[in-house]
Amino acid sequence: MKSIPKKWIYLIILSAVWGSSFILIKKALIGLTPLQLGALRTLFAATFLLLIGFPYLKKIEIHKWKWIAISAFLGTFIPAFLFAFAETEIDSAVASILNSTTPIMTLILGAVLFSITFTRNQLIGVFVGLIGSMLLIWSGADVNPDQNYWYATLILLASICYAFNVNIIKRHLQEIPAMAIAVGNFIVLIIPAFLVLLFSDFFTTEMLHNPEVHTALGYLVILAVVGTGVAKVMFNKLVQMSTPVFASSVTYTIPIIALLWGFLDGETFTLWQGGAALVILLGVLLTNRK
Repeated sequence: MKSIPKKWIYLIILSAVWGSSFILIKKALIGLTPLQLGALRTLFAATFLLLIGFPYLKKIEIHKWKWIAISAFLGTFIPAFLFAFAETEIDSAVASILNSTTPIMTLILGAVLFSITFTRNQLIGVFVGLIGSMLLIWSGADVNPDQNYWYATLILLASICYAFNVNIIKRHLQEIPAMAIAVGNFIVLIIPAFLVLLFSDFFTTEMLHNPEVHTALGYLVILAVVGTGVAKVMFNKLVQMSTPVFASSVTYTIPIIALLWGFLDGETFTLWQGGAALVILLGVLLTNRK
């Protein structure tokens, strides 16, 4: 019996972790504002990664730091706030579905800006997966007509950021260890994140003594350490061992996990959404078919 390729193991784990991230964002927003959530998520993840990976910083050459900084803002900092603001208006599962546009953005940007080639199967797979994502969006809008879908544009912007990031890692940071990239990213982000937190009214007596804030911080620690810190290292490694399109295809399977969490939290789940999720899986298989 053939063993499962390592890249598929990484893909499955990341799907579970990031699929759970959306419900954690939703729960954390009960006690925190989007600005506070994005800043604290970054600071908690930075603390965790520095504790376990500080020695890796010496593996980053001086001339690579500009790409580390760009990767930090596009792959972590900006999306953290975009998702937080988006989930103030749309369901956590819908947010994860919209994130499925990342692979097609990755394919287009990789071809146009980074001269990365792709196969016909990859192109077909991306579009099949995107069709499945659109079906999920359509069915979600049908059962939740009160949601403000203008906030969906924030998720699309985050997807474009992610698409740039995976291509940057593949093109400019391929030889740097995944842990070094992750730790370097968060070294860059510590000061910007603290400044955002400082001006977000977090350090007020009312906030610091609010029981809802304490509960939200519990969810946020899990999100930051596992969903950001650990997952960031795994994703960087996945990009390096596979292709940008394969790595970004994790956004096809994330909605399945997110929909399950949404269902458990009282969000509506229909047969249409289940069928669309199967179409997404078909897209992943076609994208990676030899």
